[in-house]
Amino acid sequence: MSDAAPELAFDEQELLPAVAQDADSGEVLMLAYVTSEAVERTRETGRAHYYSRSREELWEKGATSGHTQSVAEIRVDCDGDALLYLVDQEGGACHTGYESCFYRTIDGETVGEQVFDPEAVYE
Repeated sequence: MSDAAPELAFDEQELLPAVAQDADSGEVLMLAYVTSEAVERTRETGRAHYYSRSREELWEKGATSGHTQSVAEIRVDCDGDALLYLVDQEGGACHTGYESCFYRTIDGETVGEQVFDPEAVYE
């Protein structure tokens, strides 16, 4: 097997999905999208950067809330069309105040923990 850096297969909008997973617990925290610039900034700074499809801009996780993600490792899936960020999460990952964006079941049951008040953070 080669140790050459894998080629990334960005989609037609130049985006890749990136899953953020807690490096210690293994909990899946969130899914966002990245551009090549977001990946580059993440690698340069060690902090997670993503691309907002709705705002059409690059953003650093936690720049507004203080709930940052220090990236321990970036993994690439077998096809090169998705990334996994293994992160050390400060505070909650979800803008709703929950530790993970995956805090409820398909039936609507809340199974996650709310760790901050979003109204207090995003005034």
